[in-house]
Amino acid sequence: MAVSSASIPPPLDVLAFGAHPDDVELCAGGTLCSLAKQGYRVGVADLTRGELGTRGTPALRAEEAARAAKIMGLTVRENMGLPDGNIANTPENRLPVLRALRTWRPHIALVGGPECRHPDHGAGARLCADACFYAGLQGIPTEDAAGAPQRPWRPQHVLHYMHLVEFDPTFVVDVTDVWEQRLEALRAFRSQFYNPRYEAKPGEPETFVSDKGFLEWIEARARTFGHRIGVRYGEPFLYRQGPVGVRDLARALEHKKRFR
Repeated sequence: MAVSSASIPPPLDVLAFGAHPDDVELCAGGTLCSLAKQGYRVGVADLTRGELGTRGTPALRAEEAARAAKIMGLTVRENMGLPDGNIANTPENRLPVLRALRTWRPHIALVGGPECRHPDHGAGARLCADACFYAGLQGIPTEDAAGAPQRPWRPQHVLHYMHLVEFDPTFVVDVTDVWEQRLEALRAFRSQFYNPRYEAKPGEPETFVSDKGFLEWIEARARTFGHRIGVRYGEPFLYRQGPVGVRDLARALEHKKRFR
């Protein structure tokens, strides 16, 4: 069956993957806000519905994810429907990620940190990073939503965003101008992060991330990495399998540090 060009959506510039709805907002939300503000086509693919979460429900988290997507200005947001707590790196679990990559054909893919306190984060990062390679293989067939065969596609660049376990970043993105927008997107997940307007249901205790101090720590880390590049707020990324190719060295290094 031939692939109809009419059924293929325009490609994304950046597609970010998260194990749960809210992971991308938490770790790379400012970067996505900034990219969308600059006119880039940006998307998010959540691997699971977060059904094992201590607070909230899958339906509520879907509503929160849709609200956050609108705040960030995303072009698209999808949910892969993988089982929360069981993101094994198997051919079956990689298939929906391959379909998303071949559908949206991103130039850049963002995946979770290589290591994290939450096992799903590291497992999801490995699954998505491997899928970015396998999506380029002709020998793994996939079909789009209409049942048409998809062409192979491999992102040009894959970067890890930072969860709880820190790494020495390759890039730090200045997110100062969109910091309040980033926080608004994060607050859209009222059931997950500190929000005095959220009324916890019976059996919904406070969690590691719902504590007010957790958001204060998130801001402190952004201030720390921002200070390292001479700005107020920064988000760190690790380039996967470098080196990074540069055509114009002066333009690549046009950012001026406030302090040297």
